[in-house]
Amino acid sequence: MSSFLPVDEQMDLLEKGAAEIIRVPELRERLEKSRQTGVPLRVKAGFDPTAPDLHLGHTVLMRKLKHFQDLGHQVIFLVGDYTSLIGDPTGRNVTRKPLTREQIDENAKTYTAQVFRILDREKTEVRFNSEWLGKLSFEDIIRLAAKFTVSQMLERAEFHARFQNEQPISLHELLYPLAQGYDSVALQADVELGGTDQKFNLIAGRELQRDYGQPSQIVLMTPIIEGLDGVQKMSKSLNNAIGIHEPPQEMYGKLMSINDELMWRYWTLLTDLRQSEIDTMRADVASGALHPMEAKKRLARTIVGGFCGAEAAQAADEQWARQFQQKSDDVEGLEEVQIPYAEIAGSGDGRVIRVPKLLVRAGLAASGAEAARKLAEKAVRIDGETVTEPGIAIGALPVRLSVRVGKRAKVAIVE
Repeated sequence: MSSFLPVDEQMDLLEKGAAEIIRVPELRERLEKSRQTGVPLRVKAGFDPTAPDLHLGHTVLMRKLKHFQDLGHQVIFLVGDYTSLIGDPTGRNVTRKPLTREQIDENAKTYTAQVFRILDREKTEVRFNSEWLGKLSFEDIIRLAAKFTVSQMLERAEFHARFQNEQPISLHELLYPLAQGYDSVALQADVELGGTDQKFNLIAGRELQRDYGQPSQIVLMTPIIEGLDGVQKMSKSLNNAIGIHEPPQEMYGKLMSINDELMWRYWTLLTDLRQSEIDTMRADVASGALHPMEAKKRLARTIVGGFCGAEAAQAADEQWARQFQQKSDDVEGLEEVQIPYAEIAGSGDGRVIRVPKLLVRAGLAASGAEAARKLAEKAVRIDGETVTEPGIAIGALPVRLSVRVGKRAKVAIVE
């Protein structure tokens, strides 16, 4: 009797957070065949070791790989040590600077060490595409290149835009989709995972497998996850990322600073909870049965616990509660900002300050819109009290105010 779950139960986990699957009926058919034969699917995801440190944005794909692994399928963590020599042109409007072999090898060591904080080391097949790409002769490469036309390559968004703008496209960049596609042939992949920005390369794998007489792989694409600002994609260069090696308290605090809508994206893309369970939790929040703050704390504990352990996650939770939920905001050591009252004055009787202006002027919000959103999320505390109104009354000037937005705090001296 097959040890695999029924297809519907597998799909509940596999479709969670998937941006697109090419094609769903094929995936269901392949899963059913796996159940009948007891043979697991071969599921591949490739990672070019172009950067040594991973953040949560990188783990979206790895977590989907884990979902296949948890369901009993054979996952292949492919290190693109050879494709790194080319440099993936995805999202680039210029040719990527090739890495040296030394840089690639060093980054690959870091990548393979970090990935086993998500995947099961004993159940993961780790491969390097230099195994087969390094053995191709020049004749082999010519025959491989003959399977695609230049016009097909120029259909790729990055190449098309650069061609239209008369920006250089190096010939070696055109080899990248061929190399990634050939990886699927060499590994006889049933499924390949990738981000939505990888669609061209993933489909190239389907076409090449067909040319080599193999069944075409199913393509499952995951979305690009937004960073802490909820707008731009997670990136260390944009200072909106959460590194998987950050201390538990830092990771926990950053997760608690996200807005409520982004929280549900993180539940879907960064945890192993099934979509049906997430939908139930979201319905509980909508009905008032569960406070959104508690749902967010569960999320933070879940993610931190996954990387740092349950004990560290619980300690971070308790420390955050002491620091932000109790009315004992400690102002000692906080940066002081002097703000003229005229710059944040509100209208009405008495002395009133506009809280959004205060937050922007204190450097705790990038814009009035962000400040208003933080007020609505009940993420603003002034002198230990949660503030939701845009205007608050103050006494005689000057006045010292302890102002806290999420995990950031300053002392505003209004004169």
